[in-house]
Amino acid sequence: MTDKSPELFDAISRSGYYPEVVAAGLRDALAGEPSLAFVLHHEPTFDRDEVRRHMTVLVLTASRLVLTHTDEHPPDDMLDTPYTSTTTEAVPISAVRSVVVTRIVPEKLLAAAEAVLTIGWGAVSRVDLEPAVCPDPNCDADHGYTGNISGDDFMLRVSSTADGGGAVERLLAFSRAVSSATTRPGSLAVVQ
Repeated sequence: MTDKSPELFDAISRSGYYPEVVAAGLRDALAGEPSLAFVLHHEPTFDRDEVRRHMTVLVLTASRLVLTHTDEHPPDDMLDTPYTSTTTEAVPISAVRSVVVTRIVPEKLLAAAEAVLTIGWGAVSRVDLEPAVCPDPNCDADHGYTGNISGDDFMLRVSSTADGGGAVERLLAFSRAVSSATTRPGSLAVVQ
């Protein structure tokens, strides 16, 4: 297995988005473990008259999925100057319960134009409820509620239009690596 850490930190540096801050948070979270696969997503957000950016970095190691998210913030009650916040989370591969990949492929194309990766490990769940109904159109009884609970720990959406031509394939390659890791915990074979 090839350690992709040099490529990872080079990509963080090339992004130009607080590279020292992002790299420092990621180095701490990796704790010396080599990176086997990674994906970066640098995205602007629009807040009234301001544009703010944030970056998400996902890294797969032999034993963990490491998530790093960095946001920039304007001055506020906490600090009187602009600042960044970086959050990292390390999830054991054995804890990953689901890897869901959605590909959006326009009718005339063969390649995906957008992709959504959702990874669940049970830390966050979403409850979707709706009123229960019966088949009788004249019934006005209260039948309670029906719904479902779905894991919603992490979701990342990229598109070739917004994120560049290779962004979708990079996310799909990372998705394949995570899926492979969850099928054979302890004997990771990264799919390229």
